[in-house]
Amino acid sequence: MWSGPRNLSTAMMYAFAARGDCAVWDEPFYAAYLAATGLDHPMKDQVIASGLVDPDHVAGACLGPIPQAQSLFYQKHMTLHMIPGFDRGFLRRVSNAFLIRHPARVVASYSKKREAPTLLDIGFVQQAELFDQVAQMQGSAPPVIDSVTIRANPRDALAKLCAALEIPFTDRMLNWPAGPKPHDGVWAPHWYNAVHASTGFDAPEGDLPDLPSEYRHLVDQALPYYERLLPHSIS
Repeated sequence: MWSGPRNLSTAMMYAFAARGDCAVWDEPFYAAYLAATGLDHPMKDQVIASGLVDPDHVAGACLGPIPQAQSLFYQKHMTLHMIPGFDRGFLRRVSNAFLIRHPARVVASYSKKREAPTLLDIGFVQQAELFDQVAQMQGSAPPVIDSVTIRANPRDALAKLCAALEIPFTDRMLNWPAGPKPHDGVWAPHWYNAVHASTGFDAPEGDLPDLPSEYRHLVDQALPYYERLLPHSIS
């Protein structure tokens, strides 16, 4: 699953983990991304120390074997982590899906956790690029799901996503226990406080947030990339 940050991505990982037949991996390329770029992220040293820093090793592990002898393997990927120079050949051998969210909601949420985000920080450009690359590899558009659709009707949205991925849907995906999870990345204390308080998907969101002027330009920059994927979204 390819998304930017603050896209409902952790809740989706929890939903798949709750199935009972699915191993999950939280942001496989995060350590490699930080090691390669030197960017200053919250808990940077802990993230690098806890993960695989060789992107080729990460890609190989994404192909299996599946941990815990499960039948499915859900990988929560951040699009911004796939920087130039990271081999994307493994994408041909996995089922790819894309999780999107309106950039105004993403920027409003992200800016509360890390100040002064840039367009590359929120992953919209990279998401569109990856979408095009996967579509070219497989000869058709991969599944896209919008967070607003999930929160409006989680059961219907996840059932349609599972159908598109040719896997069975189960109602177990709709709920999970509150609190930290063993599959959380080491960065969870900084980013996951809201989802740790949840036991399922939140209610539908209201109007788009009213952002400070310094962030409106960022939303305007990201919006065309979101709108490119939106027509492919499962409805």
